Amino acid sequence: MKKTLLAAALMAGFAGVAHAETSVTLYGILDGGIGYQKFKGVDSYASNRDGMESISQKKTGMINGIQSGNRWGLKGSEDLGDGLRAVFVLESGFDLGTGTHKQGDRLFGRQATLGLAGDSWGQLDFGRQTNIASKYLPGVADPFGGGFDQANIGAAFTAANTVRYDNMVMYQTPNFSGFQFGVGYSFNTNGPEEYKITNSVSPEDGLERNQRGITTGLRYANGPIGVALTYDQYKTRENRAAVGAPVTGGDTVKSWNIGGSYDFEVVKAHLAFGQTRDGLFEAQSFSGVGIDTSNLKGLKVNTYLVGLSAPVGAGTVMGSWTMADPRSAPDALANTGASWEMKKQHTFSLGYSHPLSKRTNVYAIGSYAKNVHFLPDGKSTLVGVGLRHQF
Repeated sequence: MKKTLLAAALMAGFAGVAHAETSVTLYGILDGGIGYQKFKGVDSYASNRDGMESISQKKTGMINGIQSGNRWGLKGSEDLGDGLRAVFVLESGFDLGTGTHKQGDRLFGRQATLGLAGDSWGQLDFGRQTNIASKYLPGVADPFGGGFDQANIGAAFTAANTVRYDNMVMYQTPNFSGFQFGVGYSFNTNGPEEYKITNSVSPEDGLERNQRGITTGLRYANGPIGVALTYDQYKTRENRAAVGAPVTGGDTVKSWNIGGSYDFEVVKAHLAFGQTRDGLFEAQSFSGVGIDTSNLKGLKVNTYLVGLSAPVGAGTVMGSWTMADPRSAPDALANTGASWEMKKQHTFSLGYSHPLSKRTNVYAIGSYAKNVHFLPDGKSTLVGVGLRHQF
């Protein structure tokens, strides 16, 4: 009886949606396979690593979300007349192997936005969403399209590593003969916006407790040419251990990147360059090994990408080299007086994707990275084959 009443209620709800002439679409991606992952190295920047234990971890078994992160979502629009539409996207990420939430266990951790769109003036969105660099750069500069785990552009260009900000207001223009511009501002990049405390004896009195972010960029895609230029920055939260104690934090982390591609039909060439200063954005996890991105003031990194993609039969072969070159170490490391070294991180990747239908494909990936997270001995290997289905 209860199930019948529930079914009737759902049918009535969908009937209401149809009556209101609102288009709602259920969509998603499922990505899983078999693979091998390994990390080996000493977790230290010390010049003298004699006697230090080497970290070694590896696993063989199911992999998931390699080409594309697993997700399901709802997106919709309502025609408001005169070319104006109300639009929304609710997108949830999950682990295919366990069925659990991703993105910090958020229900709609991949995206949760509400906005207005018009063909003549563009689109304005409010909510959790990716920054401009993650939207504009991978599509033109990365032969792997921003996917395939450690093979993607985000392994070096951390501002384009699918960076998501909470509390974001973003505006994007329409496409003008291939040109599009976007700009966004986050009132707090991670978590709900905090109140600013004043007239208080709290250590947080007068401090900026929100990590505010700015993202902007321009892209051009027309015919065989694709180019993107992006700029991102965020200012870290301010902290104080006790009333009257020194204030820490408040550092501005910034990154600019430029990339492009040219399609020669028989092969497509990709190039990118960027600089990141005083920190990192969304650092890549190599074979499950991450890096603490806090307290990196003074860190300067130059990044490079060279890639090729080409049609082979019905499929596409992809290859790339990325490098992240640490030009200077974080102040917290350099000021210790100890002898240290940070090495250039190199990643070499080769992949293949073959369509089985319009919505289903198989893929293979092989990627090797050395000096992972600038560690002199850090090495990461990823090999796998997988199946991806889109609905």
